[in-house]
Amino acid sequence: MEGFERLIDANINRASEGLRVLEDISRFSLNNRELTSKLKALRHDIRKSMNGYAFDIIQYRDSDSDIGPSVSEKLAVDGKNDIRELVAANFKRAQEAVRSIEETLKVMGKDELSRIYEKIRYGLYSVEKEFSLALKPFVRVDCLKTDIYCLTAEEHSKGRDNIEVVSRMLEAGIKLIQYREKDKTMLEKYRQCIKIREMTYAAGATFIVNDHIELAKSVMADGVHIGQDDLPLYAARQLVGNSMLIGVSTHSPQQAVKAVEGGADYIGVGPIFKTFTKKDVCDPVGFEYLDFAVENVKIPFVAIGGIKLHNLGKVAEHGAKCVALVTEIVGADDIGEIIASARKIMKGVN
Repeated sequence: MEGFERLIDANINRASEGLRVLEDISRFSLNNRELTSKLKALRHDIRKSMNGYAFDIIQYRDSDSDIGPSVSEKLAVDGKNDIRELVAANFKRAQEAVRSIEETLKVMGKDELSRIYEKIRYGLYSVEKEFSLALKPFVRVDCLKTDIYCLTAEEHSKGRDNIEVVSRMLEAGIKLIQYREKDKTMLEKYRQCIKIREMTYAAGATFIVNDHIELAKSVMADGVHIGQDDLPLYAARQLVGNSMLIGVSTHSPQQAVKAVEGGADYIGVGPIFKTFTKKDVCDPVGFEYLDFAVENVKIPFVAIGGIKLHNLGKVAEHGAKCVALVTEIVGADDIGEIIASARKIMKGVN
C-alpha cells in the first residue's frame, strides 16, 4: 500500500503545482479575474478533498529516493517555447495527475473520493477550453513568429491522410499549420480539423483553416485564411471577431496595402514561382513583389508559391523570414528530414 500512498501524495503536488502556474498566468499575464478564480478553486478542491487523509499520506513521501527527476533529466522534454506551450503542458500535467489519483483511489476502495476527483478532472477540461479562448490575443500578436508555414495537401501526400502528415510536421517542430482541403465533404473536413485542432493545441502550434470561416469557428481554430475571391476582409472580421487571426492571400502591392489597411493579421505574398498546388492560381509574381513586401509591409507575411529546397535560398536572400513549402513537404518520404533541410537553408541565409 505504501506505493499507492506515495503516488497520491506526488500527484496532489503535481496537480496543484500545474494549476498554480496556470493561475499565475491568468492573474498576471491575462488579468482575467474569472479564470483566476476558477483555477484557484480547483487547486483548493484538490487539496481539501483529502481532508485529514492528506496528513496521513505525507508520511510516505520520499523525495530523496524518487527516480522521477533522473528520468526526466534523461528525456529532456521540458522545454517550452511560448506561453501557449506552457499553458498546454500545465493543463496536461494537472489532468494526468488528477486522473492518476482518481484511478488509484478506486483500487484502494475509496470510490466516493474517486468520484470527487473525477468531477475535478472534468472541471479542468472545461477551464482549459476557457483558457484557450483567453489566449487568442497572444496568437494574433505572434501569428507568424516562425520560419516555416505548413499547409495540408492530401492529394500530394503519397496516400497519407492529413492527420498523419500533420503529425509528422508537428513532430518536426512546426508551429503553424494551415488546413487547406478542397475536395472533401464538409463533414470530412470537420472531422479532420477537430483532430488537428487537438494535435496543434497539444503541440503549442497555431492552427489556421483556409477559406471556411464557419469551419474555423466550429473547431476553435486560431485563425482563418482568405483569398481575393472570398468574403471581404471586413466581413470576415465581423464573423470571427477580434480574437481570431485573419490571413489574406495577396498578389500585388495594391492588394497588400488594402489588406494591411483593412486589419489583416498577416498576408501571403505570392505565388513567388509557378505553382500547381492550387487550381486557377494567378501567374507568378516573382521577386519584385516580395522585395516590395520586405521594404513596405509592416505586418507579418509568408512567402508562398512554388518554393522548393532548390530555390528556397533565393527567397530567403530576398528577405523572407517565413516561407511556405507545400508539395515539397507533404510529398516527402521523410517529412522531418525535408523540414530540417529547409530550416538549415533558412538559418544559413538569415
